[in-house]
Formats: sequence, C-alpha cells, structure tokens
Amino acid sequence: MPANGTTMRAAVCPRYGPPEVLRVEEVERPAPASREVLVKIHASTVNSSDWFIRSGLAGGPVTTRMMMRLALGFTRPRKRILGLVLAGEVAEAGGAVERFRRGARVYAFTKFHFGGYAQYTCLPETTTIGHAPSNLSYEEAAAIPYGGLLALHFLRRAGIREGQRTLIYGASGAVGTSAVQIARHFGAEVTAVCGPANLDLVRSLGADAAIDYTKQHTLAANARYDLVFDAVGKRKTSPLKAACKQAIEPTGTYLSVDDGTPKLSARDLDHLTNLAETGELKPVIDRSFPLEQIAQAHRYVEGDHKSGNVVITIAHEAE
Repeated sequence: MPANGTTMRAAVCPRYGPPEVLRVEEVERPAPASREVLVKIHASTVNSSDWFIRSGLAGGPVTTRMMMRLALGFTRPRKRILGLVLAGEVAEAGGAVERFRRGARVYAFTKFHFGGYAQYTCLPETTTIGHAPSNLSYEEAAAIPYGGLLALHFLRRAGIREGQRTLIYGASGAVGTSAVQIARHFGAEVTAVCGPANLDLVRSLGADAAIDYTKQHTLAANARYDLVFDAVGKRKTSPLKAACKQAIEPTGTYLSVDDGTPKLSARDLDHLTNLAETGELKPVIDRSFPLEQIAQAHRYVEGDHKSGNVVITIAHEAE
C-alpha cells in the first residue's frame, strides 16, 4: 500500500514473543488502492487468536505452528501491525469502491490483512467489513465481530434449530457469550458452562441453565443434548468437558471452535448488525485499554481470566 506522506500511531510486533514485544511507534499512514477503504480506527480488541499469533503460536501442535508461520511469517510477522478486529469510520474510499462512502461507520474482521492496532488501516472492500450497528458505540461494535462471526459460523455448521437442546462449553468468553445469544436467537434451549464468576452473566444473556465447571464434574444421568459446542477449544479440557461429549444424543453433534478453518463473510457480519440493532446480540466487554497499553491488554487476555471481550481504544488528535 502506498504511503500518503503522513504518519500515524500503531502498535507494531517486530518479532514473535511475549506481550512486551509490542510497542507503539509512529509509522507511515497508508493510502487506499482503488478497491480499498481507508478506515480511521477508534477501537479494536485483543482475543485469543491475537495473542496466539503474537506469541509465535506457542503451545500449538508443531505441524500447525509450521503451517501458520509459513503463512504469517516464519521468524517474525510479515504484517508488523496485528489486530484482527476494528471499528471506525471510512476516512477515504478508493475510486472503485461501491459499498462504502467517506464517513460511514464500519466494523470488520480483518483476517490476514490484520492492521487493527493502528489509527488507520486500508482494507479491501471485499473483505469481512460491514456497516457497524447504529445503536452501538465504536467500543461496543468492536466487541461483536470476533466472537459473533465464529459463533454464527459454527452454530450454523452444526445445524442449530428451534427447540434443540444445546450446551455451550466456555460460555463466558468472546465466542461463548455470542454463542449463547445466537443460539437463543435460533430458538434453542441453552445450557451454559462457565466459571463461578460468570454464572449470572450467561443467564442474563439468555441461558436457560448455567453450570459451574469448577464444582460440577459430571452431568445428571438423564442429561442429553442435541448439540454440544466447545467455545474454548481443544487445548483445554476438564472432567466436565469429557462428560459433555458423552451426553450427546445418538443423532446429535459435537463441534469445537478449533474444528477447521471457518469462512467468515461480510453477509454474516451484516446479519450480526441486524441482531445487534434489534437487541438480540449484546456486546460483552470485560475491560478496555488504550492503544498505549497494548502489551498489558495482551498479558491480561493471555492470563485467561477475561469475560467476553477486551477492547482497545484508539485516540486521535483533534483535527
């Protein structure tokens, strides 16, 4: 992307490593190509994928690390500015852009374009970018795409339907809080599994029942589910997760957020916008950090104690 001669603040990741490798610098501000939009970013998030990429995919299977590093950069990230999610406004639209005009409020899942940890980034019009919900602030909007898109993808893939008995394991994270609400939108009967601090949270999001995995290690003998969705991932387990796998109906489905590579689309993002604007999908924010505290935010999320989303706020000088 060509530079337009001005600079911006961005958190750069010069190498893989602990949160402290991230540092805020002045870098060149990009200019959009003919089919790109330049987004003035007001908020981003830190999620499990962000810190996993920053760490160099620490702890993952060797084959996965090798494949991902080939795609992302073997010894250091090819894209120094990470950040998979953003919310902001279109500062400039390329001449061939049709969907967006200057000033449009947008949010996006940037995929391998990254760029969310900066004051500005350029994104192709064809990526997963859409008009942000009109009833949400930028910080609230940023809390929707990551968990919302993944939850929607996997629940649809599992064939969720009205009346289905659905258990969501890891219901208090970014994916889990979205999955509870989206499953309710589809008319499912939802049982949420999480830690003790978040039982009231998941009930407030629509869960019919909530289970504390730290105290309950088995399920009732007659507990059966049509769908069990593991929103945490395969790297973590517990006696209760193992019990959940055994409680699936013979014709039921077990699905993990780690199963395959999801295809996320702008159409799905538009669907989430509709759910947010009708109040069926509410953002869940644990806490916010300014861009200058990006390392602290990564360390907090990597500690695995967050509920919902951790938002990064990005300030701009008065213009």
